[in-house]
Amino acid sequence: MSSEAQQLQQEVITPAQRVRNDWRSFVEKVSYKAIVNNIPYFAFVALLCVLYISNSHRAVEMQRELNEQNKILKELRWKYMDVKSQLMYVKTETQVMKNAEHIGLKPSLMPAYKVNK
Repeated sequence: MSSEAQQLQQEVITPAQRVRNDWRSFVEKVSYKAIVNNIPYFAFVALLCVLYISNSHRAVEMQRELNEQNKILKELRWKYMDVKSQLMYVKTETQVMKNAEHIGLKPSLMPAYKVNK
């Protein structure tokens, strides 16, 4: 019976012993041999990190360029609207008559008519 009592005492593990065993298993996993065996995994993770960082930098740079291009587009759109409104003003009948008077042309007093054959 004494051997059975000793086995029962060995099977009962206290929380402190469990922590020590967990710590030992952790140290074994982080040992030099374990690190050397996992070098390809670490290299893959490092490569993914580098790709992630470079991708985020490129995205930020593209967003800045896009914002700059949008500002330029807005400015060009305003210039286009301004020139378009000026052209519409110049094409009005009164403005055409004023500009024609400078070169000696006068509006016709007779209404337009159609010549038939």
